Order: sequence, then C-alpha cells, then structure tokens
Amino acid sequence: MKYLPLNPAIFIQNRKRFVAKLPNNSIAIFNSNDELPLNGDALHKFKQNSDLYWLTGIEQEDTMMIFFPDNPDAKYREVLVVVRPNEMKEKWDGHRLRIKEAQQISGIETVVYLDALDAMLQPWIHLSENIYLNTNENDRKGNNIAVRDYRYAQEMRNRYPLHNYKRSAPIMKELRAIKTAEEIEVIQKAVDITDITFRKLLQFIEPGIMEYEIHAEIIHSFLMQRATGEAYGSIIASGDNARVLHYVENCRECKDGDLILMDFGAEYGNYAADLSRTVPVNGKFTRRQKTVYNACLHLHKYAAGILKPGISIIDYTEKIGDEATVVFQKIGLLKKSDIKNENPNDRAYRKYLYHGISHHLGIDVHDLGTRTEPIKAGMVFTIEPGIYIEEEQMGIRIENNFWITKNGNKDLMKNIPIEVEEIEGMMKRVR
Repeated sequence: MKYLPLNPAIFIQNRKRFVAKLPNNSIAIFNSNDELPLNGDALHKFKQNSDLYWLTGIEQEDTMMIFFPDNPDAKYREVLVVVRPNEMKEKWDGHRLRIKEAQQISGIETVVYLDALDAMLQPWIHLSENIYLNTNENDRKGNNIAVRDYRYAQEMRNRYPLHNYKRSAPIMKELRAIKTAEEIEVIQKAVDITDITFRKLLQFIEPGIMEYEIHAEIIHSFLMQRATGEAYGSIIASGDNARVLHYVENCRECKDGDLILMDFGAEYGNYAADLSRTVPVNGKFTRRQKTVYNACLHLHKYAAGILKPGISIIDYTEKIGDEATVVFQKIGLLKKSDIKNENPNDRAYRKYLYHGISHHLGIDVHDLGTRTEPIKAGMVFTIEPGIYIEEEQMGIRIENNFWITKNGNKDLMKNIPIEVEEIEGMMKRVR
C-alpha cells in the first residue's frame, strides 16, 4: 500500500460496534470481493469489499471475517481468514500477508488460513442459531452480477437450510454512516491531499491546456502524496461540458473565456475526499460568471447553515429548493410565472439544478447511510449545489465535505479556496 499504516484502533472499534448489534447465538460472515476478469488473462485492479475493509483494514483478495461472539472457545469469537501465501503466485503477483502482518493491520488476534477454514467453520455453524450474511444493498443501483456475496449466501443456504438467515447490510448501513473520530482523521488526510492538489491546479490552468493534462496533474499530485489514487473518476469539464454531471472524457481544449468545472478527490487509506470547484480558464471571471458563481456559493453556504442533526434529507432538499427559487429569480433564470405555474413534483428550479445537494461520504464516495431518517451527529456529507444553464453553455458546482457534530457541522475543506477573490488571486500571481 502507498499510504502509511492506519491505526488498527479504527477497525477494532468498528468491530466492537458491529458485534454489539448482534443478537445472542449469532454468527456473521463477511467475504472479500472477487478478482474480476478483464480481457485475456488480465484482471481488473482488485478493490476490497468496503464492509470487510471497514471491519478489518485488509485489502487482500480471498479474505473473510467471521464473528461468533458466543463461541465457547473465546479465541474464535472473531476470526480473520486470509489466503495462504504461495511461492509461485508471489513470484508473479507479489507478496501476500503473513499471519503476523494481518494481525498488525487489523488488530485481530486469531488469524487462520483459508484452506483450514472449512473444518473449523462447520462446528461453529452448528452451535449458532442465526447466520448473518452480507450483500451490497445500495439504493442507487442494483447488482445483477452473481458476485461472491450472493454465491456464498446460496451455498450456505444449501449446506445449512434450517438456520435463521439474517442481513448484515442494515446494520452496516447504520454503523458506517456514523464516523468515529479516528475515521475523520483519515478522511481529513484525503482532504488535505486534495487541497494541495487544487492549489497546484490554480497555478497550472491556462487557455489552450487540455482537460486530460489537468487530469494528469491531479493523478501525479495524489500519488506523490501517498494517496492510493483517485477516490472516483475525476471530472474535468470545461465550457459546456460542465453541464454533464458525470463527464469523464476529459479530452477537450480549455478555451479562453470558459469556466472549467473540476470534481475530484483523493483516496487515502481507502477513505475518500470529494471536492468540486469551478474556475475561469484565463484566471478572471466575467461579470456574468461571477454573478452565477456567487449565486451558487450562496446556496452552498445556505445548505451548510441548515445541515445539522435532526433535519431530514427531504426537508433539507426542500428548503434548498425554496432558496434556489429565490436566487434563480435574482439572477434572471426564473420568472414569477415560472414559479406560479410550476409542477410541485418537478419544481421550476430543477431546470437549472437537477441533482441532489448532498450524499454520505466515507470509504465509498457515495457511502452507506440512510436517506429516510433524520441526520445524526457523526455523519459526513458533501454539500454540492450546482447551477447549469444550457442557454449560456455554463455549468458551476461548488462542493465541500462536512462532518456533522452535536453542535452543528465542521467544514473539513474550510481551508480550500472558494471565494471568487481567492481563486482569481491565486491564478493571477503566476501570470
């Protein structure tokens, strides 16, 4: 791994939180992700199952985590399973964890090799009543591929049909949404790497530069700071490209007079940062660009002022919609008649702001967390309003990451330049 070793207390604490949610006489099993084929004999870069990583800190393939808090033998109440190192495979693919190394990363005392598991697991299953299994329950996207979690669930039901099967996903969704102070430290590291990178870009961007050149600078800066890499596919969208929310071609020339919307974030210790900034390619906002940018910044600050414990995402979104309606009138995007005649299920402001304002952030850039219950202290959210104007071929989005606390929220990106004057000043100094 490129990043410095994380404090195993992160994972020890996470496991304690999970075990506390299990009823008596329960066993819970988590599997690593598959190694997915690419073409020929190649594989996609391995990405660990986020739940398993959250519990163990282990990034290696063919890993399992088993909880059996009521095991009569205390040594086997939490067990980490790793693949036995193979000399030939290591010659081709590199080092695999030894037991001591896995212990140090995870803080788990009992580590066994995968090829020894079957003989141990069956008696544990027979002693348990409930079997908790994990699947990827994401509200945004279904999973139509028979990945390991689903294959394993079917295998267990076939082998042990009379047990009571339970879902780990609801527990993980609840727990992962609330970040510990130790997790916040890792997210802050990803944010700080992103901050340094953005400041470099302000000194790099100029008319004639290609979007992919900016993207290359981002990747270079991340890796030089020990980040794993990008937390997601970076969006480098100049001119009208900025109206495409997930524009990732990053292949066009940045032209004088255009704005460029950049949405990128570093991944450090498998935790994500998520930043959006929109800056003038030539270093100077036009009067109209400044007007729209400051309108977007106003919405960003307004959202930050109301994103607190107790508010629901529905109420939060509705309030921002009300404020956007007022703001869009002021900058000439909406007329009173547009508002009077709007469809309550498709409000007028949605023509210019057609995405959500916030999402959970953590190990996944769109992290686990409920969208139906009130926001709680400990959660981390993005705040990312945007204004997209087809008639003016303009798109602006401003995004920071916020940690929700009992006393309000803390902007983890408060040091990253955001005001028009800050951005222009930092771009001007090199010209």
